[in-house]
Amino acid sequence: MGKSTLLEAIAVALGFNPEGGSRNFSFSSYESHSNLHEQIRIVRGGNRPRDGYFFRAETFYNVATNIEEMDREGYGRKIIDSYGGKSLHEQSHGEAFFAAFMERFSENGLYILDEPEAALSPIRQLSMLARIDELVEKGSQFIISTHAPLLMAYPDSKILLLDAEGIEEVQLEATQHYSIMKQFFEDRGRLLHHLFRK
Repeated sequence: MGKSTLLEAIAVALGFNPEGGSRNFSFSSYESHSNLHEQIRIVRGGNRPRDGYFFRAETFYNVATNIEEMDREGYGRKIIDSYGGKSLHEQSHGEAFFAAFMERFSENGLYILDEPEAALSPIRQLSMLARIDELVEKGSQFIISTHAPLLMAYPDSKILLLDAEGIEEVQLEATQHYSIMKQFFEDRGRLLHHLFRK
């Protein structure tokens, strides 16, 4: 089981579409999700989120396409207005991702994000951290699967390492991603020498 599989299972068990979106999305481009969601138990507290979203980097294009299809059918208010009003397909990959974070997400929400950094520059990742903090201050909760040390650096975050041994809570500095980036910045010549040695 990988991080994305676990996140998908949590999202599906909570009623989200396996390809992403809010609980109102029910499209399917390709049935490839696991049945792990049938094996986990969701425990809810007394404070129920007012909003929720499963953001999956690898299938966000499918979500964008589904939004356009539903808006073409014209059942009420345009969905794209919740993303800033501009077609997600007419934006760069990173701009479309950022439109979801900045426009679609709101207070008191549960947001499940699978590799949201995939199309974001380091500056955009820092902007995303600021947005996460803003929403956390307004009662939102985030569950994030990421390879980005910048996102893992969010203060008071709980970092869970998934590996062959199971699940373990660790500090940022104990993650492989942090170690590799630290080694690269402190002595990239040595790292690259070993990497490209003939």
